Amino acid sequence: MEAPACAGPGLSAMAETVFGRILKGELPAKFVHEDETCVAFHDVAPKAPVHILVIPRRELTSVAAMGVKERALVGHLLWVCAKVAKEAGLEAGGYRIVTNVGADGGQTVKHLHFHVLGGRRLTWPPG
Repeated sequence: MEAPACAGPGLSAMAETVFGRILKGELPAKFVHEDETCVAFHDVAPKAPVHILVIPRRELTSVAAMGVKERALVGHLLWVCAKVAKEAGLEAGGYRIVTNVGADGGQTVKHLHFHVLGGRRLTWPPG
């Protein structure tokens, strides 16, 4: 599935992020999941054999920006993380779901996203 144009309002400042541009169809991405709420696609610079990103279609910079209204959205995003991990064959060996918040947390794109990482043993602490 190729990236469609983002439907509806909501990608103001985030429209200029790499994820906003993917949602608008300006940058290519091969989706492994898409619905009215979010999309999932393989990271172009993977940190593990399987590295899938799950991003909402609506504007939200990080989990720190969540309000009460976003509870269902974030729950859905985590459900999609588990779904794409299973479809990628990661259930048996395990996988990690990561979201970064702020510069010290390693967030480089100011658009909420979850990393689904697997396909090898992941170490702790992560870095």
